[in-house]
Amino acid sequence: MTKSIFTNNYQLLLKLLVETRKKAGITQQELAKKLGKNQSYISKYENSERRLDMIEVIAIVKAMGANPSDLMQNILKEWKE
Repeated sequence: MTKSIFTNNYQLLLKLLVETRKKAGITQQELAKKLGKNQSYISKYENSERRLDMIEVIAIVKAMGANPSDLMQNILKEWKE
């Protein structure tokens, strides 16, 4: 089985996270500061070098001022079986 980080659906999640961050006008550095992390944390997950769990995704989305439910709805719209 392919590791989830390499699946199309995981890449979709990352794409939507990056789009959400950019739409909010937040840099990687600013988001990292809000999360109490280093900028490399943001860079690593955005570049598929680090896997996120659901709790991290929710924290990231909320730190960007977005709604985790909206992100999930967008993922489900494009979900590939």
